Amino acid sequence: EAYLAVLEACAADRLNGARASEPARRILEDMATFGFEIPAELANTCVVSSLGEGPGGTHDQCGGIDSALAMVAAIESSPDGADILTDASYCRLVSALAKDGAIEEAELVLRSMVVEKSFTPPLGTFADVAKAAARSEGDHVEDVLQVLTYAKAAGYELDNIAAVETGRELLASGVIAAEKMDNLALGLRLLTAAAKAEGCAPDSGDDLVASSSSAAQRACTLIHKRAIGKACDDDNWKLAVKLLELMPRRSLTPATSVWRRVLSTCCKNEKSRKATAILLDWVTLAAEGKAEKPPVAVFNTVVNTCEVCGEEELTVKVLDVMKDTLDLQGNIITFNIALKRLAKIGNPAGCEGILIGMLNEGLEPNVVSYTTAIGACAKEGKKDAVTAYLWLQRMRTRDVKPNYHTYNTALAACLDGKLENTFLGAKIAEEMMEDAEKEVTCGLKGSVNFKSALPDSYTQLLARQLMKQLRENWRSGDIDMALAKSTTRVPLLKLVDFDKTVDEARMAEIQCDVPEEESVENADQDYEFTLLKEMHKDDHRTAMV
Repeated sequence: EAYLAVLEACAADRLNGARASEPARRILEDMATFGFEIPAELANTCVVSSLGEGPGGTHDQCGGIDSALAMVAAIESSPDGADILTDASYCRLVSALAKDGAIEEAELVLRSMVVEKSFTPPLGTFADVAKAAARSEGDHVEDVLQVLTYAKAAGYELDNIAAVETGRELLASGVIAAEKMDNLALGLRLLTAAAKAEGCAPDSGDDLVASSSSAAQRACTLIHKRAIGKACDDDNWKLAVKLLELMPRRSLTPATSVWRRVLSTCCKNEKSRKATAILLDWVTLAAEGKAEKPPVAVFNTVVNTCEVCGEEELTVKVLDVMKDTLDLQGNIITFNIALKRLAKIGNPAGCEGILIGMLNEGLEPNVVSYTTAIGACAKEGKKDAVTAYLWLQRMRTRDVKPNYHTYNTALAACLDGKLENTFLGAKIAEEMMEDAEKEVTCGLKGSVNFKSALPDSYTQLLARQLMKQLRENWRSGDIDMALAKSTTRVPLLKLVDFDKTVDEARMAEIQCDVPEEESVENADQDYEFTLLKEMHKDDHRTAMV
């Protein structure tokens, strides 16, 4: 009775502001030692009242976590001590441990509550431990997953807990930990679970979780960005699109690089309608101030895809949207797209008009532009070798050097069976050999795909076809065979036999230009050339600029 009287006096007024924590602890330890029963109400009051909001769970530097743990140990060792403390007392201790950074101890007590005592702690207790673990660095981040496991073992369903704030804090901590561990699947799974929760109207659970804190928003954004990047690397355009569409719904702002990656993946898979829809969504968000405006290169990529897929109405729509969004008609790539449309139908005059329009707009046609115009002369059934060769001359006057794509296209324009065009083909082959020998001797500055004039396997195929055409010419009596072999066939044969070596005598004759400073090639031009090679082949689907 004496012990109880003193303990009641100590417990009064919250252990006298926790100043009576130490006397209360010693009394509890003595009662446990002598096997006295400890009243449950007094025991729980002492434990809870010893914990404050100060460092180490103290209150005005009195009491604290150490005192509370000692009390708990004494109470649990007393007769019937395993059933004395309530879940509220344990939860208060767990929260204090988590706040103090003692994550391992907090997790041990939490495990004891769920596994050994079959308590169902409130979500706030799980959230306190999870938040502390998520804020930490190193191995403790993985403890968040263990806390989520305990929450499920206690009877909570992750698909429902986002309806309350503490449940959203728990899920947000899981997302933060998933981002730190680069566990993209887990992060997305937790957000999906949040989205299923009822009672969050007018918002959705995943939106509330993602916007619950700056750390949660950052983690959600990074998880989506990385997941989209992985989907694009795997060429999974459907997943990339789905993840991109989820970002605005979760109050996340996709970076320009994310938009572009998804669009590029859709375009690569020739999904013109989906690419257009994504671009229009991007433009809408940009108009609302929620995203940056799409750059002109993005519009050009989508237009290219629409052209490849034969979606002419979409092409016009995208160009109109580009004009309204960026207040311009386009850039050199846009003009090249228009050139390609005319080239596909074999309209050299129309291509000339486009090139004149480019010059009037102050845009200097590049090698892609001229190669595309030459492609109009190589259309099957409408070959025009004379105009093709004329474009080769014109581009040189504008200081634009032909590359192997250009020469191949011009050679293809000469394959119409006529002797005069065989002569032109031989002349073009001779000029290509001169540029190739100069490149081997002097070296190449810049992109090989954009600058090089070295013959490739397709060049050799075209040269063989021109030699076959020459053979038909002499067999029909248009030219003497001996003369043809000694003159016209010589440059064509050199292309076929070209092995990227030049003899020393020839190297001595070649005058190299003084190297000029080269800027980095525009990525959009490289993209165009990956689509240009088949330009002049008869109605090939990849014939695009």
